[in-house]
Amino acid sequence: MRLHYAAHDPYAVRATFSPLGRQGTVEWVFSREVLAEGMTAHAGHGDIRVWPGVGAARDVLHIALSSPAGSALIEASLQDVRLFLEESQSVVPLGGESRQFDLDTEVAHLLAGG
Repeated sequence: MRLHYAAHDPYAVRATFSPLGRQGTVEWVFSREVLAEGMTAHAGHGDIRVWPGVGAARDVLHIALSSPAGSALIEASLQDVRLFLEESQSVVPLGGESRQFDLDTEVAHLLAGG
């Protein structure tokens, strides 16, 4: 799994996977907030759920993904995800996402058919 974050899409994290036995990659987009909340407790619902490991697996972050095409349970290094989140917060602090774009301009663009 490779995680990506960009200031122009401040609420989202993109996770890219290279499934075993398949050509190409699969990309999932989910909330950076859900990923951050999942570091310490169960977070998310429906298609994406995130939670920290317990006991001997305390250094693992579980990410469950499901869709009509299938499902996956990913175990990621808690420390690696923590570092990723820290780096993303140096670009856009959690809670500061709304300052990255002009909501009125975005709504006007959508209403104009863009």
